[in-house]
Amino acid sequence: MQIMNEIIERLKGPTPRFFRRVRNAGLILTGISGALLAAPVALPAVIVSAAGYLALAGAVAGALSQTAVKDAGQP
Repeated sequence: MQIMNEIIERLKGPTPRFFRRVRNAGLILTGISGALLAAPVALPAVIVSAAGYLALAGAVAGALSQTAVKDAGQP
């Protein structure tokens, strides 16, 4: 239970500037891949497969960057 509390505190804590940018880039990648996957036209299998990988990469980048917290000694 203590591990869950630590994770929740990390998610609520302030995120450093670099990791906010990584999080936003991950959200953009996930949005682009979602648009490609939901396209009303038939796309080549390579593009659909790449969009799936982009969605995964964007989700992982967003989740991991959100758990980074500022150190007390950082400006």
